[in-house]
Amino acid sequence: MNTDKQILEKAQVWLGNKYDEETRKQVQYLIDNDPNELAESFYRTLEFGTGGLRGIMGAGSNRMNKYTVGMATQGLANYLKKEIKNEEIKVAIAYDCRNNSNFFAKIAASVLSANGIRVYLFDSLRPTPELSFAVRHFSCHSGIVITASHNPKEYNGYKVYWSDGGQIVAPHDKNIIAEVNGIVDIDEVNFRENSDKIIITGDEFDNIYLDKLCSLSLSPEIIGKHNDIKIVYTPLHGTGVKLVPQILRRLGFTNIINVPEQDINDGNFPTVASPNPEEPSALKMAIDKAVAENADLIMATDPDADRVGVAVRNKNNEFVLLNGNQTAAILTYYLLTKWQEKGLLHGKEYIVKTIVTSNLLSEIAKKFNVECFDVLTGFKYIAEKIKENEGTKKFIAGGEESYGFLAGEFVRDKDAVMSCAMIAETAAWAKDKGKTFTDLLLDIYLEFGFFKEKLISLTRKGKTGVEEIQEMMRNYRIKPPHTLASSEIVFIHDYQSSQTFDVRNNLHLKINQPKSDVLQFITADGTVVSIRPSGTEPKIKFYVSAHEHLASINDYNKISTELDVKIQKIIDELKVKF
Repeated sequence: MNTDKQILEKAQVWLGNKYDEETRKQVQYLIDNDPNELAESFYRTLEFGTGGLRGIMGAGSNRMNKYTVGMATQGLANYLKKEIKNEEIKVAIAYDCRNNSNFFAKIAASVLSANGIRVYLFDSLRPTPELSFAVRHFSCHSGIVITASHNPKEYNGYKVYWSDGGQIVAPHDKNIIAEVNGIVDIDEVNFRENSDKIIITGDEFDNIYLDKLCSLSLSPEIIGKHNDIKIVYTPLHGTGVKLVPQILRRLGFTNIINVPEQDINDGNFPTVASPNPEEPSALKMAIDKAVAENADLIMATDPDADRVGVAVRNKNNEFVLLNGNQTAAILTYYLLTKWQEKGLLHGKEYIVKTIVTSNLLSEIAKKFNVECFDVLTGFKYIAEKIKENEGTKKFIAGGEESYGFLAGEFVRDKDAVMSCAMIAETAAWAKDKGKTFTDLLLDIYLEFGFFKEKLISLTRKGKTGVEEIQEMMRNYRIKPPHTLASSEIVFIHDYQSSQTFDVRNNLHLKINQPKSDVLQFITADGTVVSIRPSGTEPKIKFYVSAHEHLASINDYNKISTELDVKIQKIIDELKVKF
């Protein structure tokens, strides 16, 4: 790759005395030795996606470093000062286990305090959902968490929350970006910390958060009867180690087994290829431990403890991984069943799922006469729906296929600490009925239909990768398929143009959702295919969901195989190339 003149000029600015010596050395090295990496580091400025600011750590405008974090924070401070008048502005800050997370959190605290903003900074790493809770508890106007979730170790990120405790949505996201982009010189960033404005928050606040989580428990007496369920838990080197074992013990569970090697906080994630609980390899050590200990249940949280992966025993007594749709379906079924038993359903309750999450959740909600809202991908849209319905309707739960789940309204982001508590409670509830998690899932399939989903992610890195993904989306829009697996396409939802095309009636209908680069094909037999570029990773994602009636448990293997064949046929027809 030849070094573009504009990229070189942009890089040379970072050789000035406004940048520290180490940064200048890194940039000079790239100029002299690595034009490809130089281009990747400077061809654009990091932007907020569905998860906020996220990128590889290093020197450059397209990298996570002191200066990009400082500019993002100064932009946020400028926006807050324009929006909030006649009261002290307050912001909470948390961070995870990643390399430089503590450093970036302190940079953010320094810039905010230098701008006269009160900061509540956690004394050590904490789960992302606790930050969401802190924003609401301290009546903050905003919040920041330094995390790159489950991305590889080279990454870090910066997520911004608004006063409701949810991640920023329109118009705040675009307005903050406008403020950040308006900073043309690093001298405009005030790094001079005012320590009087910074309040350190510690264990006493953990207790407040955990007490709230305990209040969500619906079956304390059943937990008491089955408190010896053997649970293997791993934080995958992340923040869950602080609070997940605590919440399980507070609820009464007594048999929690750790994976000691993975209890160690380490941003290099030495025991896993990827700290992503969606990846089967991430749970290997936990599964080995569970087999050795003859455990009943395995849970693994990602580095910032907002998502959880689950493994349970199947009919052959082997551990199998549940996907995010299955976990969300089981938890939703449990919650709605208990709410109904306790007489808590009055007609104004609702659940929320994302448009790429299984329609099994909406089928479960129908049975209980509970409303189900579909929102765009990203838990911030679930939080936005909770805010929109506050005071008029009662939120029970929200889930997404990517292993995120939430119950209760006091946190406004996916919460793996809460989810682990609820998963363990549901396991106890199932055991009280003489059932396993697997039995519960099969019962759900028998009643509501056998829904099966598959996610295909294609990674396309760097500038050329972005362009390739854009071209793929363009082609699917210009030449959409007419059928998928021999079933005609009846609706095409294009969330970028906010239009649904009713193919049979040749009608264009408006989609009342924010614009997003997502395409959905709905077939006559109810199959749903969604295609979208990731907002946080260099990937394009294909979600395929198909379902069939399951008349008997004896038909499970046969129907499962038929659905697998159907889903693979659809992937082939879409010409997904690895």
